[in-house]
Amino acid sequence: MTVLYILVPIAIVLVIIAIWVFNWAVNNGQYDDLDSPAHSILFDDDDPAHLAAQKREDNAEQDDSDQTK
Repeated sequence: MTVLYILVPIAIVLVIIAIWVFNWAVNNGQYDDLDSPAHSILFDDDDPAHLAAQKREDNAEQDDSDQTK
């Protein structure tokens, strides 16, 4: 029975800490956007066709600048 005098205050302190951490997370925007990170995995940022075309354009511009010098 005397152990309850120790465990109840410890439990109350832990609940208070958990509520404080949750409020801190909400106020700092940790839960603002829950959908975008889940959907971002579906979109390929590195499109191989686009990267190849970009590289060809960069090489052509570099060749043009080398010819003018």
